[in-house]
Amino acid sequence: MGRWRPPPEKSTALITRDGHERLKRELDELWRQRRPEVVRALAAAAAEGDRSENAEYTYRKKQLAEIDRRVRYLSKRLEQLRVVDEAPSDPDAVFFGARVELENAATGEVHHYRIVGPDETDARDGLISIDSPLARALLRKRLDDEVEAMLPAGPVTFVIADVSYADDTAAQP
Repeated sequence: MGRWRPPPEKSTALITRDGHERLKRELDELWRQRRPEVVRALAAAAAEGDRSENAEYTYRKKQLAEIDRRVRYLSKRLEQLRVVDEAPSDPDAVFFGARVELENAATGEVHHYRIVGPDETDARDGLISIDSPLARALLRKRLDDEVEAMLPAGPVTFVIADVSYADDTAAQP
């Protein structure tokens, strides 16, 4: 049996300016700081002698492989991404980059989200991928529209309470 895996789903090649800068910083840190440190540690572990029983050598080789894999991925991905940093022509509708305030129609609970690219999602910070079911349901909707989204817990109905494209990251979670 081979190691064939089905190809991954294509993700949207959009990213915010902040997300793009963050990925570039990560690539720079991996290439200029972490990789040289690991290479030095690997060389020191290799100099200790018998590599077959050298746990430090094995660990550093795996660590170097992980760094190289991430560097290759980021290098290719950064070339594919398109930075979107302007507001859409219709700022009252939900599109990529929108900061959205949603009210759960059943409970009244309020949630704040920003629709971003798949490379910069972070649910704890309210950054949801444009490819997510919630973001797909929100696209092109307007203030006070009801939106039903299929979430892991089941279908949930939200009311759009606010839509903005302000780049003030301190104002929203």
